[in-house]
Amino acid sequence: MREFSLSLLCLLSIFRKGVQSNGWSIHVPSDVTGELGKMVILPCTFTHPYKTFDRTLTAIWRIKEPYNGTVVFKCTSQSASELCKTAVSYKNKYKLFGNPRHKDLSIRIDNLTWSDSERYFCRVELSGDVHDKYESRNGIKLHLIAAPRIINITVSSNGDHTFQARCMAEGEPAPTLTWSSPHHSNLTSVTSTSHRVTKELQYLTHDGKYTCTAVNSHGRAEGAVYFYKFRASNSSFFMILIFVPLGIKVLVLLVILSLTVFSKGPSSTPTSLARPQQQDSTYENFDRRHSSSQSLPTERPVARCS
Repeated sequence: MREFSLSLLCLLSIFRKGVQSNGWSIHVPSDVTGELGKMVILPCTFTHPYKTFDRTLTAIWRIKEPYNGTVVFKCTSQSASELCKTAVSYKNKYKLFGNPRHKDLSIRIDNLTWSDSERYFCRVELSGDVHDKYESRNGIKLHLIAAPRIINITVSSNGDHTFQARCMAEGEPAPTLTWSSPHHSNLTSVTSTSHRVTKELQYLTHDGKYTCTAVNSHGRAEGAVYFYKFRASNSSFFMILIFVPLGIKVLVLLVILSLTVFSKGPSSTPTSLARPQQQDSTYENFDRRHSSSQSLPTERPVARCS
């Protein structure tokens, strides 16, 4: 029995050494945190059993699940002297950060959005043996953080002629919303979905400034809206308030048009058209005046009889 146990231990030892001698491994962190709107690095390094490797190498990144997940990045290097050329980059926001020939598959994700909060899996493929492919099984979970941001703040009315102010904000973690108003006894209601929160201030009755404040561990944001409720004693006063200024503007416009027409006066047309006389040139008149002033009248000679 003891000999059997020793034999089993030897077999287990040989099996473990065989796994280690395979030489394949991938090292990734379990979690990475990035900030909304900025960039983040997803690190991934690997080892392989070859001392030198000059065959085709392919680096792949997937999301959601290993092996069958959606490919968001892929590049290929044909030889050790060639850079890894990008073949796939979803929305052109994934860039190779490491050097696959130096056993580094790290990538950079630019302009982080909420949809980038996924689990990522890196994979390396070496041409040749079908077993020369290795992929991380657990992957990297990308978490996003974000300071609060007021998305929208409005005042609206229901069919029952009541007014409410609504504030919508986002952030990660989801921000806490607070209303400050002239009347602090208004009822409120809160709805939230993931990183977005909406808080409504109901039954507004007091005129003034209503301020919404969003706060989380990464910052603070404020937005304000002004509410003034028109109070008319009766409908006739309301109509007078609207149409009197409009009538004054129309009257002023008519006066301006009348003054413009009368200022021009009646237009007169000539009864007969005179033929324009031809005007001599200055030089021609000058020459004529000059010649007449210089010449003297001459007498005709009279014949005499002897």
